[in-house]
Amino acid sequence: MKKSILIIGTIVAMTACSQPKNPFLTEWDTPYGVPPFDKITLADYIPAIKAGIEQQEKELQEILDNEEAPSFQNTVAAYELSGEILDKVTAVLFNLQETEDSEEMEKVAEEATELITAQSNEISMNKKFFERVKAVYEADQSGLTREQQMVLQNLYKSFTRNGVALDDASQERLKEINLKVAASQQKFGNNLLAENNAFKDKFGIPVSSYTSEMTTCEDRGRREEMFKAYSSRGNNGNEYDNKALCLEILKLRAEKARMLGFDTYAAYALDEQMAHDPQTVDEFLDKIQKASNAKAKEEVYDMQKIMDEDIAAGKVEKGSKIMPWDWFYYAEKVRQRKYALDEDQTRPYFKMENVRNGAFAAAHKIYGINVEPVSGIPVYNPAVETFKVTDADGSLLGIFMTDYYPRPSKRGGAWMTVFRDQYVDKDGNEVRPIVLNVGNMTAPTDSEPGLFTVDEVETVFHEFGHGLHGLLTKCTYPSVSGTSVKRDFVETFSQFNENWAFQPEILAEYARHYKTGEVIPEELVAKINNAHKFNQGFMTSELCAASILDMKWHELTMEDLEKMSEGDQAANVAAFEEKVCKEMGLIDEIIPRYRTTYFNHIFNSGYSAGYYSYLWAEVLDKDAFEYFQQQGIYNPEVAAKFRKLFLERGGSEEPMVLYMMFRGAQPDPGALLRARGLE
Repeated sequence: MKKSILIIGTIVAMTACSQPKNPFLTEWDTPYGVPPFDKITLADYIPAIKAGIEQQEKELQEILDNEEAPSFQNTVAAYELSGEILDKVTAVLFNLQETEDSEEMEKVAEEATELITAQSNEISMNKKFFERVKAVYEADQSGLTREQQMVLQNLYKSFTRNGVALDDASQERLKEINLKVAASQQKFGNNLLAENNAFKDKFGIPVSSYTSEMTTCEDRGRREEMFKAYSSRGNNGNEYDNKALCLEILKLRAEKARMLGFDTYAAYALDEQMAHDPQTVDEFLDKIQKASNAKAKEEVYDMQKIMDEDIAAGKVEKGSKIMPWDWFYYAEKVRQRKYALDEDQTRPYFKMENVRNGAFAAAHKIYGINVEPVSGIPVYNPAVETFKVTDADGSLLGIFMTDYYPRPSKRGGAWMTVFRDQYVDKDGNEVRPIVLNVGNMTAPTDSEPGLFTVDEVETVFHEFGHGLHGLLTKCTYPSVSGTSVKRDFVETFSQFNENWAFQPEILAEYARHYKTGEVIPEELVAKINNAHKFNQGFMTSELCAASILDMKWHELTMEDLEKMSEGDQAANVAAFEEKVCKEMGLIDEIIPRYRTTYFNHIFNSGYSAGYYSYLWAEVLDKDAFEYFQQQGIYNPEVAAKFRKLFLERGGSEEPMVLYMMFRGAQPDPGALLRARGLE
């Protein structure tokens, strides 16, 4: 939810006697208002959810009962600041479910999801509320700020996109669909976590270490076994099989889109994004895939030559050809030959704490902000570390937390989230955000600290880029602050921040040998940067292939999906994937980065018909970085302009308007191809 914070008032007084110890129903007297994780128990969530729903229902009723003519302040702004309790509890519950999951937590999250979805349905289909919003929307907006206009526009469209105009019977069916989708998505995520843990039990490594293991494992049979286990997660015919769930979610989404006037869910989802329609995305991805496929074929040729040497030496069976489970292993051999770059050489210089400090140092150099550790802050796990972020003038920007290492209770991948949004409360006080970066990077061992790969270094900078977007925001309303922008715009700033990871001036700040303290040698820096475009045929192909697979699933109609759900679902899902990969020209040695049954982004996150946004945003980020390079990459005026127009503005303006104000021109699609060495 993106609406916070109103003084608790009546509902707390009503519940304090019966549940005096529920931390969600009291003011938090912790430093900086961080959630009191040490006082929260599983038993607190559902009562707090119910109290929060009751509170927001009362607040909404006050809006509806207001006899004054609808205005932005008494309708839209009032709604923006409603639901404090609900915002507090959902931020903690669903973030901790991703990092501290358990069977008990899953049960709580499932019940909470059902309650929250039902309440969201009631609000989004409340015709009386919509009439007030509509009256404000259709009135003269010239007296509103641009941010207020965007907040109003977004709220109005959320009603029309969530079925407010449907008849009563259709609304009831849409509510049912929303509930079923929410429950199925929860189940998908739970299944995937179980499959990830099963992979670890079988091979002794977490899923997050799969790429590293495949890169160094000399045993081809083990590589094949790991590849097949990794790529069949959620597709094993066991209790955690996701095929039926995927098809069910897709059918429900397609039905929802049809009810709201769209032929497919992709058309519905893209109607509010920068790309706007599936055809635009399909054409965009097709150009990238053709370029990356061509480059990938060259990469296969280079790897096969080294495999042929291994065949001649008796290390590999005669007649062997590069297979998907050989890619990481032989790509690393090619890289070592072409660039004499070995991860064993670089990792000692990328100790976790140093890399994180490097991301902080880059932000200081570019934006003038400061990040320093703070103690005495409640955390949800001992692995979490906390920092205070301040501006050049010493003013507080926010609290930043990191949680970088894998554990069985944490889902795979890396992400940024918040425990509190930035906004201005009803008394005019600015509330600063509490931001969290989560990862699954190489953990310390008994003999050495966490030493990161080059990819993991980029991940730290990537997620801190999202963090900066959340920390530097200066908006009034929570629904447009921070990363609350169009989905195909949000990755621009995380990917932009990756550009600084291996700049020589930044590396000199943080890349020091964990034993000797020696700064990383210039020749090793040169090797890293020279190899930066290496293997981009593969990297781009698998990313683009996953994006296309996502689009093609969501471009299916209800009828297509109903037919696919009949008979052998496993065969139908496999056949569809094979058809999509063949049509895009994906070479046999590569599979999509995510196959259907473990594609968490599109079945349990906000990227359905939207995974393309990573590549779409990369065009913007690379074009913007080229502008920095032209003007001087540490030009303070350019950095201040970037910060003011993008990182501070959140979703308070249309993305392309902001981009044109920054760049003075449309983004050049060729910037992505140049950056990846695909031209």
